[in-house]
Amino acid sequence: MTDIPNIQPPIAKKIAHEIEKHGDKRVDHYFWMKDRQHPEVTKYLNAENEYCDNKLAHTKTFQNDLFEEMKARIKEDDESVPYKYNGYWYITKFEKGKGYPIYTRKKESLVNPEELLFDCNKMAEGHSYFKLAGISVSPDNKLVSYGIDTTGRRNYTIHIKNLENNEVKKDRVLSTTGSSCWANDNKTLFYTKKDEVTLRSYQVYRHTLGESEDQLVFEEGDETFGVAVFKTKSKKYITIASYSTLTNEYHILNADEPNGKFEVFHKRIRGLEYSISHYKKHFYIVTNKDRAVNFKLMKVEENKRSIENWNEVMPHRDEVLIEDIDIFKDYLVVSERSNGLNQIRIMKWDGTEDYYLNFDNETYTLYTGTNVDFDTETLRYVYNSLTTPTSVIEFNMRTKKQVVLKEQEVLGGKFNKDNYSSERIWATAEDGTKIPMSVVYRKGIKKDGSNPLLQYAYGSYGSTLDPYFSTIRLSLLDRGFIYVICHIRGGEYLGRPWYENGKLLNKKNTFTDFIACSLHLIKERYTSSKHLYAMGGSAGGLLMGAIINEAPELYNGIVAAVPFVDVVTTMLDDSIPLTTGEYDEWGNPNDKLYYDYIKSYSPYDNIQQKAYPNMLVTTGINDSQVQYWEPAKWVAKLREMKTDHNQLYLKTNMDAGHGGASGRYESLKENALEFAFLLDLEGISK
Repeated sequence: MTDIPNIQPPIAKKIAHEIEKHGDKRVDHYFWMKDRQHPEVTKYLNAENEYCDNKLAHTKTFQNDLFEEMKARIKEDDESVPYKYNGYWYITKFEKGKGYPIYTRKKESLVNPEELLFDCNKMAEGHSYFKLAGISVSPDNKLVSYGIDTTGRRNYTIHIKNLENNEVKKDRVLSTTGSSCWANDNKTLFYTKKDEVTLRSYQVYRHTLGESEDQLVFEEGDETFGVAVFKTKSKKYITIASYSTLTNEYHILNADEPNGKFEVFHKRIRGLEYSISHYKKHFYIVTNKDRAVNFKLMKVEENKRSIENWNEVMPHRDEVLIEDIDIFKDYLVVSERSNGLNQIRIMKWDGTEDYYLNFDNETYTLYTGTNVDFDTETLRYVYNSLTTPTSVIEFNMRTKKQVVLKEQEVLGGKFNKDNYSSERIWATAEDGTKIPMSVVYRKGIKKDGSNPLLQYAYGSYGSTLDPYFSTIRLSLLDRGFIYVICHIRGGEYLGRPWYENGKLLNKKNTFTDFIACSLHLIKERYTSSKHLYAMGGSAGGLLMGAIINEAPELYNGIVAAVPFVDVVTTMLDDSIPLTTGEYDEWGNPNDKLYYDYIKSYSPYDNIQQKAYPNMLVTTGINDSQVQYWEPAKWVAKLREMKTDHNQLYLKTNMDAGHGGASGRYESLKENALEFAFLLDLEGISK
């Protein structure tokens, strides 16, 4: 590792702030950082940025080299596989040297002239952050609604554009999710509104073109729920979804009658989860009804929706998780997960065929793609693995023949998938549970304990991190790193129980699983504690905070991106975006049982006077998911408490939010910083 200048880190001032709950008093000396208007906040964040930049100045050239290397692998003049919807082929493309997408369409045939919908490069001019989302074209193809966020706070303004003359109408809707859908009259738009303070999506409005006042059609009164609005694939219903971690409720409205009243599909029952798809005269329902923990498929007549009329189409199975369905005229396609692996099951409605797509890799990622038409016998799906670039494949469900429509190109002239190996291995957790890991490395490494290894995981919300291909990751693999994705409890890799056993009062399983994976990797000599690194973001950043409190000696370095580390204080503050909707994930600390449990692992509350690994912590000033002050407070307290002389850096993007920088290439600079930090710890500088 290169000698680093002896520059002193910024020391945040301490102002004692007492927080009392359930008779327990906590003193938070950095609580003041929550005040965005406090003059010391920006001063401190800028000081940390300057400190990070100065201490890592010797890696600046390397960071730029890594950035250019990552960028060189990307096909700059690229475009998506076109898909046809309502008479038009839709295409997203990128042009060389430009960082934002361009959206176009062609009428009926791909040989027809191209029609420009949006050039986000021009739209982003003058903005340090830009994101376009929620594109929704009216049924007559003449209008398009879309949302724009220029802060990174995921707070979108909806606009409407006339596609016949490219005029952007005066209609504007502020503080939305960006998502909207059209009724069948081509003049009525439904959209979701956010609370100005908490950013919870809680209202659905009806907007009629030319009218100045929008009508509130639904408001979600339960602060633990959010709402969304969308149109069914059949185009017959406008659907409002009310959702929480454990419970769903849907309301439907005939899209031909936009001024009508939404009807509840089935009223919410705590613990009852369901999702609905409409086809012909039935709704198809993926649900956990009757303790179907891995879900089952049911159907009901659209006008007889009472739960007693729900009929089973596919039963619950203990070893197979139903993740989603795609409905076609003659076929039902079910996305499943068995023993951690994605599966696509294809069944003919008349019962004459029932088969799975076959893949022989032991670790891969597979999912259905854009399938907007009912009346087709072709299924579009996407496949990749840790060693295989992404392919978009069109499969004929009748003939079983398939065509690769597009395979991701890896430019730069150096990539050959035969140079890499992947495998799936299993660690044993404290309670005896086997924890799977997906591993990738460049062929030729020896398992002698000397390899640098980056261990990555998320482990919350039932979100499954599949073993996906990454061109960015090649910059580590080609320099001798092993990369490991840990499929720890808290995700759904091994089904819904895998999630249930990693949340609420079982949350610590997530952390101990990760540590068990680390111990296994060291024991099997994939690496050693001198060369082991860990990375996680958001709830995965919480994971990073927990493991360094529990077992800091195992890791030489940590990268924690937008980390959720001040769990107790955040979960007690229902004015913070997303807090109330998180109670079913973490528990409500207003209940002493959950308060005590959360406090026992909350990274910020459990910092001790001991040695910690080298650390790079990143955040965004406009983050709406994990507020900037959580990582800022965490770093300040770590500086105060830690007894080592290891590196500790806080890097704040002063223009972005939870997702980091916008633009196709700006985010690569963040990747380059993270990789340069890790590689520098290994003494690798080119």
